[in-house]
Amino acid sequence: MCKLPTLLVAVLAAAGLPLAAQGQSHYSVSELPSLGGTFSSGNSIDDLGLVSGVSNFAGDNNGHASLWINGSAFDLGTLGGLNSDIQWPVKNNIGVLAGIAQTGKPDPLGASWSCAAFFPAATATSSTCLGFVWTWGHMQALPTLGGNNGFAAGANDLGQVTGWAENAVHDPTCDTADSGQVLQFRPVVWGPAPGQVRELPLVSGDTSGAATAINDRGQAVGISGICDQAVGRFTARHAVLWQHGAVTDLGNLGGVAWHTPMAINLQGHVVGFSNVSASDGGALHEHAFLWTPASGMRDLGTLYPGDVHSQATGINARDQVVGLSCTAHFASCHAFLWQDGTMMDLNQMSGGYSGLLAQALDINDEGVITGLAVDADTGNQVAFVARPQSGAQGYRLSRVMPALAMPEQMRAQLLRRWKLEGSVVP
Repeated sequence: MCKLPTLLVAVLAAAGLPLAAQGQSHYSVSELPSLGGTFSSGNSIDDLGLVSGVSNFAGDNNGHASLWINGSAFDLGTLGGLNSDIQWPVKNNIGVLAGIAQTGKPDPLGASWSCAAFFPAATATSSTCLGFVWTWGHMQALPTLGGNNGFAAGANDLGQVTGWAENAVHDPTCDTADSGQVLQFRPVVWGPAPGQVRELPLVSGDTSGAATAINDRGQAVGISGICDQAVGRFTARHAVLWQHGAVTDLGNLGGVAWHTPMAINLQGHVVGFSNVSASDGGALHEHAFLWTPASGMRDLGTLYPGDVHSQATGINARDQVVGLSCTAHFASCHAFLWQDGTMMDLNQMSGGYSGLLAQALDINDEGVITGLAVDADTGNQVAFVARPQSGAQGYRLSRVMPALAMPEQMRAQLLRRWKLEGSVVP
């Protein structure tokens, strides 16, 4: 683990990454070091190649938001609690990061906030959680709307940060019994002025929502629905776009819940996931989507015929999309790259790597991908970077797939993230 005083020097060294040509056929994969535990995840990568995400400490009972530069890991700290995380593709190229961090203060209502789904189970609800903005060594808490908790997701180069924050309203649509949610929450944009918070409108009739991403044109995306679980389901009755002070429903793939945008590029093209059948009710049976103003919401399908879950998590300026595609019950997941109408297994494009690329979580404008992999030697869940290599164009099945099973811990983490433990999952 490197010390923060060396950070600026490393950033300058990282800035000379080569541009990748369109349609690369193969990738060079590197695993990134952890802070001592067996779980790390690269969740965001900017155009300088700076990777951010989360890494556990030894024992895996707590983890911190992390920044990786030139193969070195930096611990970004917390707001006084045990855990922090950068979970969404931040999409900021001026050294600003956004995420979530525990405060060390108990929740006065005993609530379980959205953050808990992303922290190690042993300490997930140990204190209240706030969104943070981190700028060159300094982590600053972001204000709520009068409630106890907040969550920061994306950030743009204008100093605006998206997320969601509790207000003081005890909402009867909150699923308090099963999820522990008590207070209503609203989508917000923080900044650009310090301490500034602006609430975004919801779809008519809705009471809660979340803003997950924002581009440099100020277009934001997220969800609108009822309070429910605060991680999706009926909170995500509508996938929405905010621009010019108005909210637009982006439609869905046929279901009644779980319609969740994850990222938006400068052209206003949106990726995420949406339930595909109304008969699923509140169950999670989602497919990755790409939404454009010209074509609306497009179902990207799944990677393999046996897969039933897919999620698009990142998109770059060239409409290259990354995500994960999984079999039933999340028993096995593979990272994918979608481009020019084709979804491809990133594992098949990474012939020199012996591990399993399970989740591709973000892609920058140079085509460099980060995500979550399984190390072939240790079975640890590790952050990775996949860099496109020059060579012949086109997609080739160039790799014998590793005989690696996805760890049960990864499946359990995915189920816990969406509060599906004990549920019947397709």
